[in-house]
Amino acid sequence: MQMPAPDPHVLARKPELVARLRAVLPRDAVIDDPAETRAYECDALTAYRCPPLCAVLPASTAEVAAVLEICHAMDVPVVPRGSGTSLAGGALPTGDCVILGVARMNAVLETDYDNRFIRVQTGRTNLSVTGAVEAEGFFYAPDPSSQLACAIAGNIAMNSGGAHCLKYGVTTNNLMGVTMVTMAGEVLEIGGPWMDPGGLDLLGVICGSEGQLGVVTEAVLRILPKPEGARPVLMGFASNEVAGACVRDIIEAGVLPVAIEFMDRPCIRATEAFAGAGYPDCEALLIVEVEGSDDEIAEQLEVILAIARRHDPVALRESRSADESARIWLGRKSAFGAMGQINDYMCLDGTIPVSALPEVLHRIGEMSKHYGLEVANVFHAGDGNMHPLILFDANRPGDLETCEAMGAEILKLCVEVGGCLTGEHGVGIEKRDLMNVQYDPVDLEAQMAVKDVFDPKWLLNPAKVFPLGASAGRREGSRAAQ
Repeated sequence: MQMPAPDPHVLARKPELVARLRAVLPRDAVIDDPAETRAYECDALTAYRCPPLCAVLPASTAEVAAVLEICHAMDVPVVPRGSGTSLAGGALPTGDCVILGVARMNAVLETDYDNRFIRVQTGRTNLSVTGAVEAEGFFYAPDPSSQLACAIAGNIAMNSGGAHCLKYGVTTNNLMGVTMVTMAGEVLEIGGPWMDPGGLDLLGVICGSEGQLGVVTEAVLRILPKPEGARPVLMGFASNEVAGACVRDIIEAGVLPVAIEFMDRPCIRATEAFAGAGYPDCEALLIVEVEGSDDEIAEQLEVILAIARRHDPVALRESRSADESARIWLGRKSAFGAMGQINDYMCLDGTIPVSALPEVLHRIGEMSKHYGLEVANVFHAGDGNMHPLILFDANRPGDLETCEAMGAEILKLCVEVGGCLTGEHGVGIEKRDLMNVQYDPVDLEAQMAVKDVFDPKWLLNPAKVFPLGASAGRREGSRAAQ
């Protein structure tokens, strides 16, 4: 994956940059030792690495503004970083950049149960948001698989989802307002704790913008009352295609489960060896969860189980207790860690119409044979957000390149059937050079024009989202205009 060469003028000014940063931050908040900056050389897309020029760890919006103002004045690129869990290389540094990590910004600033919102600093982890309100009977709905570690900052940058977002929506549906600092150091308040703020929907522009427009330091998040109850059912099927058809029929029936999760045989085998959840021996399984009152749960499950039986399941297990529910979810929650014990893998994130699931699963199987790389499928089937895991050996010459080629073909297939390149992981560097597959030049120009407004020097999160040639040209154009 090509990245721009570091700017020698920026490298030469490192001592001056570090001195200016230390003048506005505590000494331990500026990391410039090359041995220590290696901790920031990659995110969860570990196939690509590049140590940054230095890293900073501000603790407040004011400190973030001071850092950005310095970097803007010195023409130094800045890469915002939450917890570093991006699977698309969204926080991959360049050799001449400052990594701006928000991990120290993790406080709860305000909680309002009457109006159902919480205001937090964006370094706070996803799961700890629910942890802050669950004693009062509330929760925060988006639940990425990495929710124990991932930060709200990254969730906003990538518009993250999760298993239960079929019913509750992704981050954008649960984000009410942000405090954002522009590259020039200007602090903006966008949206807030109300249902429908006036003016342009800038919040919709910010959520999912992948750190291209500013650094989000605080967020107002919607919190919801916990449902009365929830119950999952586990279904095993004889093939991926049959499981996909079952998902399609559940959605077409008008039932809205809180989650529909899919796992295929390679993933089932790995999670059983890792977690011992007691999953059936089958080619594919679904976890379908519904929630509400006892009567609502019973009514929904009656419809769902009737649909499942029409597809001749090899296993059908309805939870009858909290312990059984936890065991049904155990394997799914352990899936990515379990696969990591088997091999290196690249986790994709294409989204497709649910009706296309059977066809796409079949064609991914054909690609697996063609490229000679095994694929494990585990994903949010209810909204068509696929996560094929392509297994490869990082130590075998050519394997990474083969994996990249196969991944590109899968993502092109997602667009071909009416879907898109990403559902929740973002574009980052992984899908950057595929943006031309989904968007024509006019579309891309419109998107880049928005970045021009917020970051006219193109210093924020360089080499991400937009094809490298286009973004490099934009940066050179801004320099020539200075």
